[in-house]
Order: sequence, then structure tokens, then C-alpha cells
Amino acid sequence: MATQTVSKLETPFKPSTRIIKSVRVVTTGSVDIHPEHIYGSHKPAMWWIFASKQWVNVPISVFIIEHRDGLVLFDTGMNMGVITNPHYFPSKVTELFMDHIFKFHMNEDDTLTAQLNAAGYSASDVKKAVISHLHFDHVGGISEIPQAELVVCEKGWQHMLDPKSEKDVILRDYIETPDANWHRIRYQEIDDPDIKPFKHAYDLMGDGSMLLFPTPGHLPGSLSMLVKREDSPPLLMVGDLTYYTDLLMQDNLPGTGDHKLLLNSFAKVRELKQRLPDLQILPTHDWSAVEALE
Repeated sequence: MATQTVSKLETPFKPSTRIIKSVRVVTTGSVDIHPEHIYGSHKPAMWWIFASKQWVNVPISVFIIEHRDGLVLFDTGMNMGVITNPHYFPSKVTELFMDHIFKFHMNEDDTLTAQLNAAGYSASDVKKAVISHLHFDHVGGISEIPQAELVVCEKGWQHMLDPKSEKDVILRDYIETPDANWHRIRYQEIDDPDIKPFKHAYDLMGDGSMLLFPTPGHLPGSLSMLVKREDSPPLLMVGDLTYYTDLLMQDNLPGTGDHKLLLNSFAKVRELKQRLPDLQILPTHDWSAVEALE
């Protein structure tokens, strides 16, 4: 496995003409989760995980950015093994929790390869895949794009190496695969009034069109990606920072994660929205985000 740590910031944060050709979204299936997972709850997590009888269906999205230098993904979705492999989760404890937290819906037409084909692309076209965080439903498609550079925050990678990371449903055996081309990034300080209050960023393509920001809270090392487009509103893909944009705008915290870090990340995204009023915020598990791009 080729693993590399990189840190760069060599160009101004100003996109050139028509660098971003298109932005699309596909879904690698969907999942039912408890409303407490989305909206939070005053009840203990163990109560709503095992006692809640209500479910809400959300998509497992993958964003496709057609950059002039190649195809870029934001996350890679879920793997069919979650459905077909009874031993996908490595321990009985993890499996027990997963059975009570999630109900997965996926078939062969929902794989990353099938969804890319349906969108008019090939899995072999993918040049880079930015991973918002290392949960299994965001890294499930990496085995289908072995040629791609897999971009992850260094802090998130180090968290994965912690022997206790499985309790956060980070499945290391599916991440550190022999053919995976992981590039672990570190952010650099920036001074750009357009994207404050973010003081650190990573320029993914070296041209200012796609910027990665640290937005921790859901997991250590969680990141978001700003896509600047010449003739369309900018996009901010936030992964699992929130489930719905209006919840972030109202400081409505989800049922999981580090609430102090989430509130800090929420505040930064809201300020970015104030500086870029036409900014579209796109959570990974939000059907309205899918509809907005469609």
C-alpha cells in the first residue's frame, strides 16, 4: 500500500475559468436511522439506540466533481459487503450495535461502479477521492477505484490507528488494503477573506477550485470540501457534520459526536455562509442535497 503525507499550498485561492465542468451526486443505497441520531435527544444514547422504534430513511451519497484535470469524488459510499457478508463487522459487539442503529438498503445497481456507469463515467476515470471521514459508509467504494489517490486528513488517519477506533465503527481492515493509495494531508495556514473564519485549508488540485477545511466533531479529522464554480453557486460538501442544513444553521446537534467540536464547526460554516450568501451546503445523508444537484 502506498501511503504518503503531503502538505501544500502553492497557489492563490482564486479559481481559473471553467476549471469545474460539472458537479453531480449519486447514491450507493440508503439507510434507515433513528430520528434521535439526526436531531439529538436528551435521553441517553443507549436508550434510543436499543429502544427507539422510529426510523428515518437517508441516502448514502457520493459527490462527483468533473475537474478539467480529472474526475474527483467526495466520499465513496457503501460496500455491498454490508448486505451480503454476515461477518462484515469484525466483532459481535459492533455487529449488535449496527443491527440496532442502522437498516441498510442496497443492491448491485447501487455499487459505486454501477452508479458511476449510470452517470456516464467509469470507475477507472476517478483520479482522486476525498474522504470526509473513515466511517464504513464513506470508504466502502475504495476497492473499486484502486488507481485513485485517496485523500484523508492526517488526524483522521491517526485516529484510525488507535486500537480503540473500532468502537467508532472505523473498520481498519477495509481501509488499509494492499492496493489503496492513501495520501494523508496536513492543512496550511491561509489568509483569504473570502473563506474566513477558516484559517487553515488544503488546496486539492493546486488551483484554488477545491479547498478542504477541517470540520471536526463527527469524528476526529472530519473534513469538508468547498467547490468554487465560475458560473454557479459555490458548494460546501460537509459529510456527516450535520444531516440537514437547517439543523446546522440552528445549532441543532445530532445524537452522536463531540458536541463542543460540532458547535465550533457549525459556527465556522455559518460564517462562511454569511461571506458567501449563495453557498449551497450539501450533507452526505440529505435527500434534499441530492435533489438540489439533480
